[in-house]
Amino acid sequence: MGQLYDLKVKVEEKIKAGGLDPADIKGKIGLRSGTLLAFISPATPDDPAVLAKLKSAVAEVLQLKL
Repeated sequence: MGQLYDLKVKVEEKIKAGGLDPADIKGKIGLRSGTLLAFISPATPDDPAVLAKLKSAVAEVLQLKL
């Protein structure tokens, strides 16, 4: 598994643990990062630019430091 997929799993765990609305949170992250979490799979190749944008969006939306 790559870093992008690992980040997706962490986000999903945080959403579930916090009892948050998955569609709302994932939508906000997608709008800020330009990447939809639904399209990230274990086979998705890591891209440093995409990973940086996604980390920034996750930190902004979930106040989660990565």
